[in-house]
This record gives sequence, C-alpha cells and structure tokens, in this order.
Amino acid sequence: MTQNVIFTPFDKKWGAPAFDKIKESDYLPAFREALSDAYKEVDAVINNQDTPTFKNTIEALHYCGNKLDIVSGIFFNLNECLSSETMHKIAEEISPELTKLSLYIGFNDNLFKKVKFIWRKRGRLNLDIEEFRLLEKTYKGFLENGANLPEDKKKELSKIVEKLSLLSLQFGKNALDATNEFILTITDESDLKGLPEFAIEAAAAEAEERKIKGWVFTLQAPSLNAFLKYSERRDLRERIWRASSTKCVSGKFDNTKIIKEVLSLRLRSANILGYKTYAAYALRNRMAKNTRNVNSFLSRLLERSLPYGKRDVKRIEDYARKSLKDSQFTLMPWDFAYWAEKLRVKKYNVDDSLLKPYFKLESVQKALFLLAEKLYGLKFIEAQQFPVYHRDVKVYEVFDAKGKEMALFYADYYPRASKSGGAWMTSFREQGVNASGKEERPLVSIVCNFTKPTTESPSLLTFGEVTTVLHEFGHALNGILAEGRYSSLTGTNVARDFVELPSQIMENFATEKEFLKLWAKHYKTGEDIPDELIDRIIRSRNFNSGYACVRQLTFGITDMALHTLTTSHEGDVLELERKARKKCDILPQVEGTAFIPSFTHIFAGGYSAGYYSYKWAEVLEADAFELFKKKGVFSKEVAESFRKNILSRGNIEDADVLYRRFRGRDPKINALMKAQGMGRKLV
Repeated sequence: MTQNVIFTPFDKKWGAPAFDKIKESDYLPAFREALSDAYKEVDAVINNQDTPTFKNTIEALHYCGNKLDIVSGIFFNLNECLSSETMHKIAEEISPELTKLSLYIGFNDNLFKKVKFIWRKRGRLNLDIEEFRLLEKTYKGFLENGANLPEDKKKELSKIVEKLSLLSLQFGKNALDATNEFILTITDESDLKGLPEFAIEAAAAEAEERKIKGWVFTLQAPSLNAFLKYSERRDLRERIWRASSTKCVSGKFDNTKIIKEVLSLRLRSANILGYKTYAAYALRNRMAKNTRNVNSFLSRLLERSLPYGKRDVKRIEDYARKSLKDSQFTLMPWDFAYWAEKLRVKKYNVDDSLLKPYFKLESVQKALFLLAEKLYGLKFIEAQQFPVYHRDVKVYEVFDAKGKEMALFYADYYPRASKSGGAWMTSFREQGVNASGKEERPLVSIVCNFTKPTTESPSLLTFGEVTTVLHEFGHALNGILAEGRYSSLTGTNVARDFVELPSQIMENFATEKEFLKLWAKHYKTGEDIPDELIDRIIRSRNFNSGYACVRQLTFGITDMALHTLTTSHEGDVLELERKARKKCDILPQVEGTAFIPSFTHIFAGGYSAGYYSYKWAEVLEADAFELFKKKGVFSKEVAESFRKNILSRGNIEDADVLYRRFRGRDPKINALMKAQGMGRKLV
C-alpha cells in the first residue's frame, strides 16, 4: 500500500511537509488512517495488563496519535491561509470525529483509573520536573474535562463539545466570506483625494486582479485601514466603515444566531463541569486564576486609561472642528483615524508616506533575523529547496550560534481571498522528543496580510505593520527556542494570558533607535533613516495611547461580560454587546453595528474568556522590557535570562514562577502606565 503523501515528508533532516505534492483529496484518507491508528494506540494503553506506570500509561498516552498530529498540523493551518469550500467541508466532516476521539480518551473509566493510580503514587515515583508536569496535566485534564461525571452528563457534554467545534468552523467561515464579499469600487479619480500613492497603487492592482475598471478597496486590513486613515471622502469612509462594522450582523453570513448558541453551549458545559460561568471554567489554569482577578484588573486599567482616552478623542474632535471651521462637528467612528492621522502629522511631522520607504518588507524581515541573532545567536538562511503551499511563502532554516538545527521558519505575508484576515503565528509541528527518543525541531510559521508589491513599488510596511510583524516574530521565537521532551508542554503551549509576553515584548524594538539604525534604509536611495525622523517616531509612539488602551479594554471587557453570563441569552446579541461595552465607549455608537459577530478571536479561536490576555501580557512585557532598557536593549545577559526562563521553558512550570525567576519579583502595572504615557492619573 502506497503511503499517503501527507505522511511522506519532503526530507529526513527536518521532516518538512511535501506541500508541492499534497492535494485536497489526500486529507480525508490521511485523517481516516491517522484516526484508526490513534484508536489502536489508545486501546493498547487501556488494555495493557501490566501495573500502570508513568512510562506505560502517561508517557504512552502522550505519544498516541502521532499521525493525527501530522495531518492536523498541516490541514488546519492551511484551512486558515489557503481555504476553499472543499477544505471547509473536510473540516466539517472530520472535526466531530476528532472530538469523538478526544472524548473517547477523556471519558474512558479504565484509562482514568490507571492515571489516577499513578497520580496517587506520584510522591514515590522519582519523576523529574517535566515528567511530573506531564503527569499533573494529564490527571487534571481528565478531571477538568469530566472524567468523574455520571454517564448521562458525559453524553450531554460530548454532544456539546462536538456542536461547538462545528459552530466555531462556521463562524470563522462566515467572517472570511463576509470580508471577501464587500468591495468599494472607485472609477472617478477625484474620489481618491487624500489617499497616498501606495494605497492608490494597491487599489489599482486589486482592480486589475479582479478585472474591474478603476480602483478597488476591500475589508482586508491594509486596504481598509489606509482608506479610513487618508480618504477625504467622508461618505465613502462611512460606507467602508459600516461594511466592516456590520460584517456577519445579518444576511447570509449572519453570526448572531451562532453567538447565542455558542454562549449557551459554553455555559451549559461549564455548569456540567461544576462551574457557575464559562469564564470561571476557562480561567482555571491561567495566571489570572479567576474572574474576580480578571475583572479587577480590567477595571483598574479602565479607570486609569479612560480619562486619557476621552482626552484623546476630545483633542481630535476639537482639531477637526477648528480645521473645518464647524463648531458643531461630531467626530464619528469613520472620522477618527482620518483626523487622528492629520493631527499626528501636524504634531510630529511623521506619517506612513514618510515612513514606508524605510520599511521595505524584505528589509524588515532581515531586521527580524538580525534582532534574533543579536539577542539569541540565531541565524536564518533562506532555503528555496523546500516546497511551499503557496508561491508567496518563503522558507528559512534556523540555526543557533553553535550550528544546532533549531527550526524551519515559514513566512506568508500577503493577503488573498483564501486567507483569514489579521496576523498570527502557528506551527506545522512543535518541538519535542518522539516515541523513538529522537528530538524533532519545530516547523514554525507566521502569517500576515501586508500590502502586496506592485509593478511600481515593492511591499512597503506601515509603522503599525512593522510592529505587527515584530509581534508575530516574538511568538515564532517562542516556538523556535522551545526545549523539552513533551511537545504538549513546549513552545507556545502555555497559559493563554502568558503566551503574549514573548510577542508583545518584541514590539518595543520598533521604537528603539539602536535597532532602527541597524537596518532602516530608504528603498530607493539606500540612505539610513535620519536620526531626526526616528526621534519623531519615538515622540509620537504614545499618541492616542489612551484611546488605544480603552479600545483593547473594550474587547476584553465585552468578552468577559459574554462569558460570565449565568443564564442563556435569548435576546438581541447587539444589545448584549452595547450593554457590555457601554462604560468603555468614547466615540458615538452607531445603530446596527457591532464587532462581536466577526470577533473570531473568541468565537473561532482560542481567546474565549481570554481576550484580557493582551492587556495582561502588556503589563508583563512593559515590566520585563524595563530590564532590557536598564541593561541595554541588546543585552546578552538579559536576553539569555529571558530565553532560559521564559522562551525555552514552555509550560514545564507555572507562568508566575517563570516570570519571577526572570524578573526577580512579580510584575508591576505602573510599568505599563509609564511606558504608554499614562504614569499619573489624569484629573
């Protein structure tokens, strides 16, 4: 029998997928084969008549499903960045079967008895720290997922989990389809007034690709953000903003019914497991521990930042009124980015058109690699021999300073109709030691949606996009530098409110002169970015920081409100959002618009009852970066400590323990307030 191409890697050294040979028709057979093998492997553990031990039960269970990890790692990642109707149908068909396997393991009484037997003997097993952590996570995982439930509750929970997996897939598909459906076509050149050349070129290229006359703007982030920031046509800004803010609110891509069902099912599952709310269940293993701590944290941050946010909005509205000579002008959501950018340019004489020539994508990527080398001794070497899943993707071999093979790094930067919006890091395979005792280094990928190069110019990034790619590269470093035996405990497999620390700390380098001077050169002239321009970037970094903080808190507070409901919500989903976010609103709210119907982070991702993590991690990274600033931004001492105590440790120890080991104490919230220009309360 011929081996499925998915299980036939391109090479032996890295085990890279043979993307050039994989067809959509290969996935279902691969899943079927992998599921069959996984059941056999699990049954072998269950039916083993020997006395249960760590090795023949806990470790053996960890290694079950290797083939399933391979096909899942490829398929579900590509379903996000190279999706199709066929891929979606495969996901719909296979997701319930994956859930059934998980429940088969989690609800097996004989298997749980073995795990429990080993747990009770843990003090006498002489386990090392990784082995103990795997035992602890395995035992608690059984408990927290319902192993002790009566049979009727197990059956009910099984149906809920299966249903939730399908609803998550449909939510994400609706959000992608709604994003792709809308286009704003401009045929009169005068309607492009205010838009910079880079936005016009990108819109022309989009129109040409779609075989449409004129210029096409979409809801993809580079296009949408540029239009809202620069277009002088207020009516068109409103049109594209409304399209973005009503995605999946109604119509054929309506997600509101899905939201109600998801919230109801999540609540019911939490109740079955003994928790009053879904958030209480979700937070059980996170740094924050419980809803009280999260809500207190969000409230304290809102109290500190809300006056600054209101000041930012008033300052921009006053500037718009003065510029328009209209004292009655009301700043609306589709006006904010436009007038904020004008005020920022006036105050600091810095804008994207001025900065983008210094941020050519290829140069930014080299800067990422240079930073990784200076901090951690890593070297990235482009490897064109490896097959890719799309022509835009590039692959790099990563080595440490001693020449050790660390990872394959895949970079996928440009938007396409088959790709979800936003930016993220993922892995086709995570670091760990396989059942044969051989270490497998990770296959790491970052996916973004940056403006594609045109015939006139290369891909030039905005300053915000430079920050974005630094963020995702931080996640990638967390995966690349992972060390440990058990892949479920390495890399980014950490508490949700800790996983953003490695990414967000990297954003700080975007405003470090010492870093920018190493690589930022004008793509045409080759001239270094001027010191005076860097100084303006640094001075402007906290412009509207109050508004930005409140905006992030709006998402986190709404997320917590949705997931601390104690009864199913039967009313209007939009009203639920309005009530949740009311105390955060600093711009007028527009009837019929909402963000939760396309909030994929919490309804099609892993951030349910966890969006607060971004602000939580900002406190961690601001506090941690203070140490870099004190010792030097390229300090080998601090970088080595960060690598040793944070990046390489994964989930082998609790996050708060790791952070204290790195910093010598708990994090301080004042570090974030100071870093964002909100060090003192604004009266």
